[in-house]
Amino acid sequence: MDQKKQHQAEANTSIDRTAEVWKALEEVRDPEIPVLSLVDLKIIQSVEVAEDRVKVEMVPTFAGCPALNMMRNEVVAKLQSLGFEHVDVEFTFHRRWSTDDLSEEALKKLRAFGIAPPVRLTLPEAENHIERLQRAVAQPVVCPFCGSTETKLDAFFGSMLCKQLYFCMTCQQSFDRFKPL
Repeated sequence: MDQKKQHQAEANTSIDRTAEVWKALEEVRDPEIPVLSLVDLKIIQSVEVAEDRVKVEMVPTFAGCPALNMMRNEVVAKLQSLGFEHVDVEFTFHRRWSTDDLSEEALKKLRAFGIAPPVRLTLPEAENHIERLQRAVAQPVVCPFCGSTETKLDAFFGSMLCKQLYFCMTCQQSFDRFKPL
């Protein structure tokens, strides 16, 4: 095999392995919101594959998230099960994670799981992040069970730091709201 064909074959193998890694990572669930994977949450930012090595870059939802080590361990275990001997998982703080990164599909999964999804922070009339956050938090919270906006905040912190506890006056259900960030 000439050098050009060998280089192309290696490139194709790397692309195939990278796709395999992304597919496997779609199976790694968030330990606190098991309806979503770390890929769904956009926590996993990038993947680099080189032979028996893989590097995964992750951005935490909160700097102090208590599940960070558990997430790292799950990613390492999943990728080692694919035969990678060296798995490097790094958390980056160079960019801020935002609920605006969540896809419509992820928001639907949250709602179906009984969690009110966060509202988008991309409010055009807001001038800065703090103002966008304040306006987003002031939006009515829709009950994931019945769709009513007749809801009230019960506790600023829900079952996790990234959630708030709400109560629906219409269907009389308590539910978590994923905080907009």
